[in-house]
Amino acid sequence: MESPPAVGQEGRGSGNVGLMSLIRALGKDLEARSDDSLRALFAARPDLLSPSVPDFAALAARATSRVSVQRALERLTRPQMQVLETLHLCTNTDTGHSASAEGVHRLIHGAALETVARILETLQELALVHPAPPPHGTPSPAAGQPFYLPVGSLKDVVGIYPAGLGRSYTELVRLQPAFALRAVQLVSELHRSGFTIHEATTPMEAALALQQWTSSPEALQRLLAGAPERTTALLARFRNWAMGAVPQAQRKASVTTEGPDVGPIDWLLARGLLVPLDAAHVELPHSVGLALHGGAIINDFTLAPPVPDLGTTTAALRRNAALSSIAETLRLVTELLHAVREHPLPTLRSGGVGVREIRRVAEHLRIEQGAVGLLLELCALAGLIRLDVDSSSWVQPPDLEWLVLPRQEQWLWLVNAWLASERVPSMVGQPSNAAPGAAAGRTASGTTITALSAGAQRPDAPVVRKRILEILHELTQEASAADGTAPVLDAAAVLQRAEWSQPRMARRFSSLIRGVLAEAELLGLVGSGALSQVGSAIAGDNPDAALAILGEHLPAALNHVLLQADLTAVAPGYLAPALTEKLLVMADAEGQGPATIYRFSADSIKRALDHGYDSAALLAFLREHSATAVPQPLEYLVEDTASRHGRLRVGQAASFIQSDDEAALRGLLAGPKAAQLGLASLSPTVLTSSAPPRELAAALRSLGLSPAVDGAAPSAHLRRPAVPQESSRPVYTAPGISPLAEDVDAQLDVLRRAGAGVGHHPGAATGSEAATQLGLEALQRAIRLKKRVQMNVVDSLGNASLEVVVPLSVSGGRVRVFDPARDTERVLSVHRIIDIEAAEELRQ
Repeated sequence: MESPPAVGQEGRGSGNVGLMSLIRALGKDLEARSDDSLRALFAARPDLLSPSVPDFAALAARATSRVSVQRALERLTRPQMQVLETLHLCTNTDTGHSASAEGVHRLIHGAALETVARILETLQELALVHPAPPPHGTPSPAAGQPFYLPVGSLKDVVGIYPAGLGRSYTELVRLQPAFALRAVQLVSELHRSGFTIHEATTPMEAALALQQWTSSPEALQRLLAGAPERTTALLARFRNWAMGAVPQAQRKASVTTEGPDVGPIDWLLARGLLVPLDAAHVELPHSVGLALHGGAIINDFTLAPPVPDLGTTTAALRRNAALSSIAETLRLVTELLHAVREHPLPTLRSGGVGVREIRRVAEHLRIEQGAVGLLLELCALAGLIRLDVDSSSWVQPPDLEWLVLPRQEQWLWLVNAWLASERVPSMVGQPSNAAPGAAAGRTASGTTITALSAGAQRPDAPVVRKRILEILHELTQEASAADGTAPVLDAAAVLQRAEWSQPRMARRFSSLIRGVLAEAELLGLVGSGALSQVGSAIAGDNPDAALAILGEHLPAALNHVLLQADLTAVAPGYLAPALTEKLLVMADAEGQGPATIYRFSADSIKRALDHGYDSAALLAFLREHSATAVPQPLEYLVEDTASRHGRLRVGQAASFIQSDDEAALRGLLAGPKAAQLGLASLSPTVLTSSAPPRELAAALRSLGLSPAVDGAAPSAHLRRPAVPQESSRPVYTAPGISPLAEDVDAQLDVLRRAGAGVGHHPGAATGSEAATQLGLEALQRAIRLKKRVQMNVVDSLGNASLEVVVPLSVSGGRVRVFDPARDTERVLSVHRIIDIEAAEELRQ
């Protein structure tokens, strides 16, 4: 059996002297895999193929890059993350101290050895860990087990507090100068007070003494038995995170301080159980946190996801609520498009639509202003309205296909656009500078995210949206009852499952979950708090099934109204968009819901006449689309308003031609240029034209005439020519899909033809990506271990020289090094370093 790993230790002397690069070790493991195993890897981590790699060295370098590892961790479940973090804490990639499943299993309470071994194998398949030699001194029986090391970039991705545990005393001494100055004095005071702790003369010796003193759970419990009240409750706050906010954290307390006035903070600081980081923050060291956990890194391991306590609703209530939401949304979108077509929405200088325009649209649609922002965002992301750059206004595109589609296809258009959009409509009205998850409202400065502004942009919205629908579907399937009832799902239940299935994305879920559920309810994906049938179909990537369900249950659009004697028309249900559009021209809508009332008045009839109707056309339209006869009062209103309409006529003209020569004007009006210039006769001596004055004058001069231009020509407003557009119907593609089979086969062929690869020739030249990663890996490891390296550096003239230096830090494309030969620090550019090797390895 192997010896227990030294959790949190620095691993001094535990690794191999000639340690193989982690990237080369992973490349060797990848090269030994079968094609099926590599296909599974590419399916789980598709970013490894974008773009293709030339060999296994480059593939290993990309798989260990920080961005790729971060993406891979976002797909891991909580048990997988717990095993990976435990492996990270009980290994040391700098010294090569590896661990087996048995060693990891000892530090996870509640996990079976077979489970830990299986998860480690899964992590190896995902190229997040790779096989490694056992540590020196491992007994022969234990040495036959598989041993693992995590990828080198894992420490940067998981952060400084993996599994919620803090840093070791040795690391805190190295990184906190104030604590390093006090560490020796602290150990001396503890020793004089009778505590069993070794004396120390240097900060590092003091750190090791503190680490050994606090590593025993039993000894720590005996120490805490004499602590002031509330000390245990205070330490419980550090169970999930090692850092806490404490006022005046850096003040020094005497270890001999006793009495009822001593608080738990002073007591813990005086004994080194809390380490001050700055004036307001403290950290619970690694060994203290581990001892408080009973010597285990993970105490809440479970393979089964948490089961929330859910309410229920009937299937009929869920279906009716979903269908009602769908019908109402389609009706409101239709009316909104009509309103935007009649009165385009101007934008603010800062972007977005102002409160005044939102209020006007809300009054027109007879809904709350908050709902208008959601509808505007939904229409914009679906392409139903677009920003006209010439007028800086939101307008409806010409010949919009959506208006003539069947209702179920209109709904699918909106849903597909919503799933694929990077905009979050529910963020409208939230503080513009609020942290994710903050409640809606105004900030101290009064700024909020306005509709159709850049503030509602979230690049991760499609991934989060899709995952939330999948979780809703999972919970619905698990909680489905035989009596046909459906579980009611709230944000807390979805977030609980999300934190288990993808804990690395928990913050993203928490900031969007409530808004996504509200948007899903608006689109009928959720009804009465439960996932609807169409929502389940969309979550399962089956839009055809959703269309079939809507075609069966969604009432067909009506093409008639009921005309009343009180000059109103009652819509007995959802009207066809074409009928609604024409009714809104000749009448004013009142009320809410699908049974809208349209009231006729003299002003509304005048509006219809302005749109080109006459009294006969109006009455013919009403007779065609009314289930009842046209009431006499309405007929009188139409005829009387039409008889008084048009006595004054208003037209549009950009310029005019005035001449006393009536024959010449008649010749112009009958000539070939008349249609091109838009000529029309107002009187025998006056013609109007749709062309600007200068353009009209130039055309007349081309005909041999000599016109005079009266006054200065008004500045022309140039507009971009309309670009003919194809169908803008959105087609949704699920994010994170596996790469195409032909791309995978092509990549496998390149890898297999690349030769022996890194597994057989560790020193062979590799691609630039792999070479860069290998160089940075060597630099960072040398910085952590304070080891010398030999660099091949090129100067500005192209001359190469070998230099032995000690790297101190690397950032911004520059390396700060200490040169022992010159006894000085220097700064080198990374791009001038063509080769790096450990100086210790070169001497062997």
